[in-house]
Amino acid sequence: MTGIFLRWLFAFVLLALTYNPTQWNFVRWATKSYPEHLPVAVLSGLILLIGYIIYLRATLRSIGAFGMLLVAALMGALIWVLIDWGVLTLENPSLNLWLGIIALSFVLGIGLSWSRVRRTLSGQADIDDIDE
Repeated sequence: MTGIFLRWLFAFVLLALTYNPTQWNFVRWATKSYPEHLPVAVLSGLILLIGYIIYLRATLRSIGAFGMLLVAALMGALIWVLIDWGVLTLENPSLNLWLGIIALSFVLGIGLSWSRVRRTLSGQADIDDIDE
C-alpha cells in the first residue's frame, strides 16, 4: 500500500510543480524569468517532461485511454457528490485548481499502480511482474 501512495504522491508533486495556484510553479517561474535563466528553464522543463512521459506511458499501457477516462469520470463524480452535499463549493478558483490537480494525480497514480492493484485483487501476475 505504501508503494501505491508513493506513486500517487509523485504524480501529485509532478502536477503541482508544473502548475498550481501559488506563485511556486514551473509555468509561472519559466514565463517570468526565462530571459535570465533560459538554460535552467529548459533543463527543468525537460525533467518535468520525462516525468510526464514515464507516468503517461505507464498509465496508457496499464489502464489505457478508456481506463484513464473512467478514473477521471469517477473522480469527477466524487467531486460532484461532495458539491451536491455541500462539502465543497465552486466559488474558490484556487481550491478548484487543487481539486483538478488531485483528480489528475489519482488518474496517473492509479495508472502507474494498476498492475499491483490487479495482482492483489485477482491473484494474477502481469507478464511485466514476473521479475518481482
